[in-house]
Amino acid sequence: MKHAYIFPGQGSQFPGMGKEYYDNSAFSHKLFEQANSILGFRLSDIMFSGSEDDLKQTRVTQPAIFLHSIIAYKSMEGTKPQMVAGHSLGEFSALCANGTLSFEDAIKLVSIRAEAMQKACEITPSTMAAVLALLLRILLDHVEPARRVGAPSRPLRSMARMRRCWSIPKWRRRKRLLRLSASLATENVGFERPGECDQRSSKGSIEFGQSGLIGG
Repeated sequence: MKHAYIFPGQGSQFPGMGKEYYDNSAFSHKLFEQANSILGFRLSDIMFSGSEDDLKQTRVTQPAIFLHSIIAYKSMEGTKPQMVAGHSLGEFSALCANGTLSFEDAIKLVSIRAEAMQKACEITPSTMAAVLALLLRILLDHVEPARRVGAPSRPLRSMARMRRCWSIPKWRRRKRLLRLSASLATENVGFERPGECDQRSSKGSIEFGQSGLIGG
């Protein structure tokens, strides 16, 4: 039987994440401390003892999920996957898991990405939700008016669109609407510039290797 591992993105964090690994595995303890050193702050302390609001800060959320994902992956015994993939942030975890990126380079890139997105979130407050079992055309019809809110230079207002999502009546076949524990900057006009600038400045120092997984 062949296996594929899929790594999660932002929104999968939770208070206390990773503490069991830290307390019971010398390897995991070392990797946590290595991450703390690379990042320049005690990420592990926030992961173990921080509140949900502390973990929702994008500059914390993304490296925390990446670190937890990699430690969980490396702590698994037995089956080795033939393929890995990831959702958004999880793509960095997948690239690290398959050996394309070293742990050090991957967490540096994740940190750069997180800081850029944090700046964008501070410019324009935003959030994220998952809409389940709703026809796409109904959702788009409902949130489209929010696209026209604001100045032409900033046509997308994520919070306004989210408020409209929450007002969709149940009779329009909304079965579940989940507010995720994450801030979202991907639709923020301000994200593109700081994100592109910071990531361009780091590309020259990053080495990409060949995947160590056996595909097919």
